Amino acid sequence: MTQVGANSLNTRKTLDVNGKEYAYYSLHAAAEKFGDVSRLPHSMKVLLENMLRFEDEGFTVGEDHVRAIVDWQKNPATGNEIQYRPARVLLQDFTGVPCVVDLAAMRDAIGKLGGDTAKINPQVPVNLVIDHSVMVDEFGHPKAFENNMALEYERNAERYDFLKWGAKSLKNFSAVPPGTGICHQVNLEHIGRGVWSSEDQDGQLVAYPDTCVGTDSHTTMINGLGVLGWGVGGIEAEAAMLGQPISMLIPEVVGFRLDGRMAEGVTATDLVLTCVQMLREHGVVGRFVEFYGPGVANLSLADRATIANMAPEYGATCGFFGIDDKTLEYLRLTGREEETIALVEAYAREQDMWFTPEAEPIFSSTLQLDMDAVVPSLAGPKRPQDKVALPMVGELFNNDLKDVYSKSEPERVAVEGKDHDVGDGDVVIAAITSCTNTSNPDVLIAAGLVARKARAKGLMPKPWVKTSLAPGSQVVTDYLVKSGLQSDLDAIGFDLVGYGCTTCIGNSGPLAPPISAAINNNDIVAASVLSGNRNFEGRVSPDVRANFLASPPLVVAYALKGTVTQDITTTPIGQDQNGQDVMLADIWPSNQEIAENRAANIDRSMFENRYADVYKGDEHWQAIKVDASDTYNWNPSSTYVANPPYFDGMGMEPDPVQDIVGAKPLAVLGDSVTTDHISPAGSIKEDSPAGSYLVDHQVPKKDFNSYGSRRGNHEVMMRGTFANIRIKNEMVPGIEGGFTTYNGETMPIYDAAMKHQADGTPLVVVGGKEYGTGSSRDWAAKGTILLGVRAVIVESYERIHRSNLIGMGVLPLQFADGDTRNTLGLTGDDSFSILGLGNLSPQQDVSVEVTRANGETFNFTAKCRIDTANEMEYYRNGGILHYVLRKLAS
Repeated sequence: MTQVGANSLNTRKTLDVNGKEYAYYSLHAAAEKFGDVSRLPHSMKVLLENMLRFEDEGFTVGEDHVRAIVDWQKNPATGNEIQYRPARVLLQDFTGVPCVVDLAAMRDAIGKLGGDTAKINPQVPVNLVIDHSVMVDEFGHPKAFENNMALEYERNAERYDFLKWGAKSLKNFSAVPPGTGICHQVNLEHIGRGVWSSEDQDGQLVAYPDTCVGTDSHTTMINGLGVLGWGVGGIEAEAAMLGQPISMLIPEVVGFRLDGRMAEGVTATDLVLTCVQMLREHGVVGRFVEFYGPGVANLSLADRATIANMAPEYGATCGFFGIDDKTLEYLRLTGREEETIALVEAYAREQDMWFTPEAEPIFSSTLQLDMDAVVPSLAGPKRPQDKVALPMVGELFNNDLKDVYSKSEPERVAVEGKDHDVGDGDVVIAAITSCTNTSNPDVLIAAGLVARKARAKGLMPKPWVKTSLAPGSQVVTDYLVKSGLQSDLDAIGFDLVGYGCTTCIGNSGPLAPPISAAINNNDIVAASVLSGNRNFEGRVSPDVRANFLASPPLVVAYALKGTVTQDITTTPIGQDQNGQDVMLADIWPSNQEIAENRAANIDRSMFENRYADVYKGDEHWQAIKVDASDTYNWNPSSTYVANPPYFDGMGMEPDPVQDIVGAKPLAVLGDSVTTDHISPAGSIKEDSPAGSYLVDHQVPKKDFNSYGSRRGNHEVMMRGTFANIRIKNEMVPGIEGGFTTYNGETMPIYDAAMKHQADGTPLVVVGGKEYGTGSSRDWAAKGTILLGVRAVIVESYERIHRSNLIGMGVLPLQFADGDTRNTLGLTGDDSFSILGLGNLSPQQDVSVEVTRANGETFNFTAKCRIDTANEMEYYRNGGILHYVLRKLAS
């Protein structure tokens, strides 16, 4: 049932679609009152409709909010604060488990406050897709998928029991079982509708744009379907589930004009890597990006989704595509009902939300790309925005060897017990993985055709390469099998390993022990090539230091080549059965081959069959027997799911905000510190604080699983905060990993934080530009507060992490323009005092007093990055969940 206001603006109208009547909130009616809205970007029209629908009746949305969006056309800059309510919420299991843990904890807490536990239920539809837990333990053989699934259930039994409890005990909550697909692909192929409809309080059907937020940053993929969606932190998503609005400033919207069409041999991956580089250079952090122009009409829906998916990599809140005939074709192909498709078209046309190539909306700024100019590319070795044209990859890597790793040329070492060696630049992981493109038919078919041509010539991957195929959807398997391409992929080692994120999220699994030993014992700079969206340091594998993003067919090609030290376009991929050199061009498919294969092998019935019982699951899922209950029966011995301490001692009224006095730095960090650096998702080292905790709780090393899988246990996660093996804390120069100092002694960050807590000393973190880039990882903020960090002071923030910090009661401060930790000479020996916090206001300038080790003091000014009044309320309550809990309890 959708909530709507009293409609005092008289914008509620009716729409007849094939004899069925829907109420809707008319943008034309709004234009009659407030002025023309025809040149608003489509994404802004979605926000405008949201303001109209929730206007009045205590929803903190009024005429001023509507007028502010209409008037944005006169000055398309970041503007007034608005309260936005998405239609639904999308979760994945790494971030979904802590969300459900928090809801279970809130049920306990509201009971202690005398409230009704039934109020802790999602108020909007919530879909959780279990996709982040499968690891590539086994690969390269026909049983890899089956064996990896068995291991996944064995490792994650406690988590899956808990999620099934949530699906049975929470209303409006459903869970898609493991082995189904990646959440964003399930969202694109099945959950998303383009236009949503539900009954209001009077039982009348109301039509409105399908919108969503998700606890994964790549929720933006759904924008390719014309659905406005983006990633938020888990804590913000929980508030949205519980009926709270998302407080945001009216964004700037950057228009990205696309012209022409992609040339022969160029893929959607090449296009998106080009867009990422251009948009990062343009600067779109915190902004919407909307694609327009005649080139958009030349992109398939899957290509649009590929571009929308990587919005976090170009730094935008979202990358939006409007609804057009391609949208309807995709909805029909993927099995949506004709009634839904008719509503999408009728609604989009009625509301002037129908995309036309010739339209020129008003934008805050624009940039343009002629798609004919896009060339095959990779991105790497450490950031997704660092695009490099394919012929230049070898030169880039070899220069990095000299400049970064101080090696004059690549070296090679013997692999014990094997008849081959391994060296710098060798591709030890080649993974077709991630949500970005593993369900884009053109690039998956292209990968299969490369495999077919390579197989015909007798080519095989080099023996040091770990190969894997993890599609985002089971439908991919259907059309690869039907076309015969799966057997070609199997023949060269790309057997199915699972349906999930795998290598892209760091679940690449172990390398063969002899190869791992050769790499680590000889300081070899090994490489990975993956069709993912993230290649941050320490993310893919602890054995790999150079990670390159590539299209699926290039992943296959690099597995055959085995190295990134040479130009793959001019040197042989390998030799055929007759000893003749085989070049990349010899095995690369034509656009026509790809199109013909797609047309012959993909149809609507595949999607209908795969999604008919999407929540039923396999025999493993069905064997999980749990009962619904009002509150969760916590297992005190569990190392996966634990009742968090956030609400301990909480009363109905928040305590006054305390000043931060004499805080010590826990870490002094550089630029582009990612949420992977702050809260890693991958493997747990045995000699780390988290590893020691697990060993103390009788968990053997083989069952450590990953940080991502243990996000339901705060004891593991706070020990893993700032524990990335590649993080560099300037307080301990020359040391990589999660270390700091306490009274001059070097130790793990967790250990030092606990000593500071015992001393009663508050903590701060100091950093550079783009702090918190990457995944929408709530544990990057939760771990920060649990370590005792009261404030973070950096040059700039990525959007989601800044919001998450506030959501957990951590104060985000930003250096004034021109100031940095270096210009101010800040060190780990300083102490910081931040006063006047009881009277803090949004975006206020704050004076920070620094005391040197010798007793000298000075002050600098920082900006409070609590941007809105709602965010300030969350901060004063100690976090967004505390605010919501008090509101519901009262």
